[in-house]
Amino acid sequence: MLAEKPFISLEELTRAFPDLSSMTLRRDIEYFEKHGEAIKVRGGARSMKFITTSMEAAFSKRLMENTAEKERVAKCAAGMIEMGRSIFLDSGTTMLTLARILPDERVTIVTTGPNIALELIKKQRPIVYVIGGMLNRDNISVVGSQAMDYVEEINVDCAFIVPSGVSARGVTSGNYTECELKKKIIDKARQVVLVVTKSKCDKMLPYTVCGFDAVDCVITDSPLPDDIAGLCKESGVKVVMA
Repeated sequence: MLAEKPFISLEELTRAFPDLSSMTLRRDIEYFEKHGEAIKVRGGARSMKFITTSMEAAFSKRLMENTAEKERVAKCAAGMIEMGRSIFLDSGTTMLTLARILPDERVTIVTTGPNIALELIKKQRPIVYVIGGMLNRDNISVVGSQAMDYVEEINVDCAFIVPSGVSARGVTSGNYTECELKKKIIDKARQVVLVVTKSKCDKMLPYTVCGFDAVDCVITDSPLPDDIAGLCKESGVKVVMA
């Protein structure tokens, strides 16, 4: 029930489990709260799934999708990374591909993806920093106030951002805390590169990360839809076809 609904009332639970006392059901809510699955509120419980998840498919499933497209845009992004620069790599499967193919050069990389950091340290020369905070299981990315505080203290020369969706409304995300962190990184970065596969185009999620006026370059694997391409041109965004 917690996996399917954002809120479950004690009344619903009583109807669903008539053989259990309300005291037992309250203890069960407390159990799920201790294990990070729910937040106890007046009259029932709120599901953490609808508070913390990104509304996207499971990471392992996404890892196997559009692999050729991700490889192309990742190779293109790798060609833009210069030695001696401070680079931010966003979380997600496309950035994991980039981390894997990145040349073994002396470059400072900051990432919100622990799995991306583990891929990078297989190489000898990159200096790798992992932003700390709460781990989002769905995206294997770090979010939260600690992560925001960390970003406040660093400088980013070039940030590679992978959106959950790109439309005429701008760059969007399905997770509020992840959206806020991306905003902060974009604000700190001297250059912002959006890495977009075709599957992300014309897709709009609840939270707006930024407009195209905050983006310097878009790397994509196929021609952008006309409305998005027009907005990029208006904002002076360089579009690179991988």
